Amino acid sequence: MKNDKRKPATELVRAGVGATPFREHSEALFLTSSFTFASAEDAAEKFAQPMADYVYSRFSNPTVTTLARKVAALEEAELALATASGMSAILSLVMGLCKAGDHVLCGASAFGATLQLLGGVFPKFGVDVELIPGAEPEEWRRAARAETVLLLAESPSNPALEIADIAALAEIAHSRGALLAVDNCFCPFGQKPLTLGADIVVHSATKYLDGQGRVLGGIIAGGEEVLRDRIYPFLRCGGPAMSPFNAWVVGKGLETLPLRIRAHSDAAMQVAEAMQKCEKMESVLHTALPSHPRHALAMRQQNGLGGGIVSLYLRGGRKEAWEFINALRLFSVTANFGDAKSTVSHPATTTHSKVEESLRAKLGISENLVRLSVGLESPEDLIGDLCGALG
Repeated sequence: MKNDKRKPATELVRAGVGATPFREHSEALFLTSSFTFASAEDAAEKFAQPMADYVYSRFSNPTVTTLARKVAALEEAELALATASGMSAILSLVMGLCKAGDHVLCGASAFGATLQLLGGVFPKFGVDVELIPGAEPEEWRRAARAETVLLLAESPSNPALEIADIAALAEIAHSRGALLAVDNCFCPFGQKPLTLGADIVVHSATKYLDGQGRVLGGIIAGGEEVLRDRIYPFLRCGGPAMSPFNAWVVGKGLETLPLRIRAHSDAAMQVAEAMQKCEKMESVLHTALPSHPRHALAMRQQNGLGGGIVSLYLRGGRKEAWEFINALRLFSVTANFGDAKSTVSHPATTTHSKVEESLRAKLGISENLVRLSVGLESPEDLIGDLCGALG
């Protein structure tokens, strides 16, 4: 799946399934639900060999394969699989790896929908899910037990920017015979969880991988054996397939990912530094700020890139947060992030509104928290907009 002689940035532009006989320069878009066979014998052979060839676009399509190969190169993975959305990637991960009676550990600071899926849905099917508040590895170690099969960490987390020690969590998982999966949505290209010991990486391709807020998609990347034998069977029959069109769009977005992540990170750092000087701020979080409680670990794991997310804690509560959001002119009020356009959201009443209030408080998702996704506009203009909204 990967060419060891080429760097990930090159593979994001060049990896794929190759051109058709028409010798197109841009990747072809295969909008077809099915594929034909040379004979009945050929059809039988193709159906008997999982992942051997293209059969049906629910589980095999050349455009989707091209995207998967690009992300496998990005994450230095043996194999990658594409899904319809980031949440369907999480769903497929747990459905493929877990059965009734298994135990899953998940960081409590994860995305709100992840918490709802793991904590509210899977226990109905006999999977015991335990949420771990805090990033201290010892809390995960104490919670792991013989039935633990999966640790799922989001780092940096959404929206409190909690940083997990990926290498330490990998050691804990492997000492119990479990796997570590890392949601790498916030800092792709900068952070490489597999090289730090993680077994699986998941992405919402909807975010930075696309980069322009156009389509939905998800990615699971990791070792070939576990993805092929345990997760792919669920994808094949369960149907959480990424559409070829969406795969084509995300694949084109990946060509500029290294440039965009650096630009997002640089602009977000400028915004964070400016907001730190504002007296109306209680505190400001960005992983590249020395004031971040796990700054050194974040910079080590993320190769010096802070990412594009800035979390602001205003003095006051919901009233002040909403007034600030409503006064902004350049930031789009939307829960999505990773877009070229800067966005702003109030997590306590949107993405994490269904998380129990007491847990939100433990995680720092308070009423005065405002999450910024810093886009590709001029940082000076963004800072001017923020300062103007603060009055």
